[in-house]
Amino acid sequence: MAGDTVDFQGDHLWARGGRNAFPPVQTPHPPLYIGGSSDAGIELATDHVEVYLTWGEPPAQVAEKLERVRARAKAKGRSVRFGIRLHLIVRETEAEAWAEADRLISHVTDEAIAQAQARLDRDSDSVGQQRMSALHGGGRDGLEVSPNLWAGVGLVRKGAGTALVGDPATVAERIREYQALGIETIIASGYPHLEEAYRVAELLFPFLGRITGNRGRIDPATQGERAGFASESGIGSARPPS
Repeated sequence: MAGDTVDFQGDHLWARGGRNAFPPVQTPHPPLYIGGSSDAGIELATDHVEVYLTWGEPPAQVAEKLERVRARAKAKGRSVRFGIRLHLIVRETEAEAWAEADRLISHVTDEAIAQAQARLDRDSDSVGQQRMSALHGGGRDGLEVSPNLWAGVGLVRKGAGTALVGDPATVAERIREYQALGIETIIASGYPHLEEAYRVAELLFPFLGRITGNRGRIDPATQGERAGFASESGIGSARPPS
């Protein structure tokens, strides 16, 4: 990051005269993000990174994990910030949002789910993956594992397997619940990604405006003042109220 060349010889990777062709704007380096629910992952995160990421578990589980990370960072004389990785399914009404969640897995057979879960059990020793799989237990029943938190994505997808599902006001409220735990950043996605990005921007972002007494909701009468609103709190960098 400082412009020097680096030689490295490891068990699996090596480099001679390696250098960063594009120096970072941030100093001394761009903020580093990492996720990891295992003890080893938490140790690595609290040694080196600025932002610790968790997948979208229920708030109580996220709170417990963040406390573990805070304690380890404090013991090392460090502090870290927190982010969460979630899918979003936002529609104008709750019914429409849940119908879309159901539609996403409507053509997924029970056999496909069983095969995907067996593959994950066989191929991964990730603690985070185990925590994701435990939320749904490999079945379609009880996929709403916390209010508006849907684990259906994880039935056939490894990694981040939960989505916040609902109308804009409800999803914003759920995001505020994570925010109150210390989450500052959301890394969000949806299916299909481009179309869902438009829906999130148009439906959800107005409810994630300036953090005010009305929980960040922008009064329709002030819509003309939205310039810069994303940089003030947007979905990518919402900071807890001070």
